[in-house]
Amino acid sequence: MIAFDPDAATRAYLATVNGAARARSDAYFEGGYWLILWNTVVGVGVAWAFLQFGFATRLSAWATRVTGRRRTLATLLWSLGFVAATTLVALPWAIYTDFVREHQYGMSNQTLGAWFGEWAKSFAIGLPLTALGFTGIMAAVRASPRRWWLYAGAVTLVVMAAFIALGPVLIEPLFNTYTPMADSPLRRDILKIAQGNGVPVTQVLVVDASKQTKRVSANVAGIGPTARVALNDNLLNTHDDAGILAVMGHETGHYALGHVRLLIFGFGALIVIGYATVQAAVPALIARHPRWGVAGITDPGALAVATIVFSLFFFVLTPVTNSLTRYTEGQADAFGLNAARAPDGEARIDLMLGQYRKLEPTPFEEVVFFDHPSGYTRIHQAMVWKAAHLGEPGVR
Repeated sequence: MIAFDPDAATRAYLATVNGAARARSDAYFEGGYWLILWNTVVGVGVAWAFLQFGFATRLSAWATRVTGRRRTLATLLWSLGFVAATTLVALPWAIYTDFVREHQYGMSNQTLGAWFGEWAKSFAIGLPLTALGFTGIMAAVRASPRRWWLYAGAVTLVVMAAFIALGPVLIEPLFNTYTPMADSPLRRDILKIAQGNGVPVTQVLVVDASKQTKRVSANVAGIGPTARVALNDNLLNTHDDAGILAVMGHETGHYALGHVRLLIFGFGALIVIGYATVQAAVPALIARHPRWGVAGITDPGALAVATIVFSLFFFVLTPVTNSLTRYTEGQADAFGLNAARAPDGEARIDLMLGQYRKLEPTPFEEVVFFDHPSGYTRIHQAMVWKAAHLGEPGVR
């Protein structure tokens, strides 16, 4: 029997990333801990200012006057103004977090013009969709002031499913080009893993993500007829076939294990609880702050108050949402090892991900801040799998 120590193998892999590279990776990821806080502070602060300085009231009065007191149209017009104004006010922060900081750590390939073009495209798509969502929620509030949060939660589940199904064919191609992967042994192996585990696809797509980022990634996206297998060109250009198959085995695992449904219902349940929290907190906040001029929970201005409550709710639940996602990622890791049978390829890819994910966090950090298992956890799992399957045919 071949002697193999998973712990020693894990340490050997981790030791290849040290010094300045390890410090840079740790600094980038740990900075993300603070971004969770500051993103919430910025979002809440902008909505609070909108209320505190009377913009919500004036916008509501204007929308009511323009629409002739037709409440649904007034709410839609108010929502368009609110979303546009708050997004534009927060733009400098978005430029820092998504452009400047990414360049500081060498993760972005975009010029400012290219980044802004994509931001504007996202804004143009998100503005009407968010405004329609706000309008629908407010219609539910007016129809059932006590139980609207249940109805809104049910509709949110449907909308989430629709976005997951339609996003790969309607939205993502607006930002990147997807081209069929040329025939090769690697392509055939990827399709073998996907088709063998129930993914209804006949081709593999390559996305030109390198125009935006240096990150490696792949996905099995969509539902039913919109399902697709895609990997980004950064991953393909590693020329590490075993590593690529490990990633594709992981992504296939998400599809085969039904993680889309699990996450829809998991996050849907949290959203319903968030809506219930809004129902409980918003009337009290409106009563406590008469200066805001919000007439009540059916006033469009209440949406600004709800934004504050909802943001704080999910900020507090950060460990819960991260743990829910991390659970599915851990399951997909285990599935991918069995599907691709490439433990060393998995370990090499995990080291690449370690360029922007802290490789060895404390247990507290991993539970609270990680939405994927850490590099150490993943590499160790791969080495344990390798130890259990040494000498078997087909292990890469």
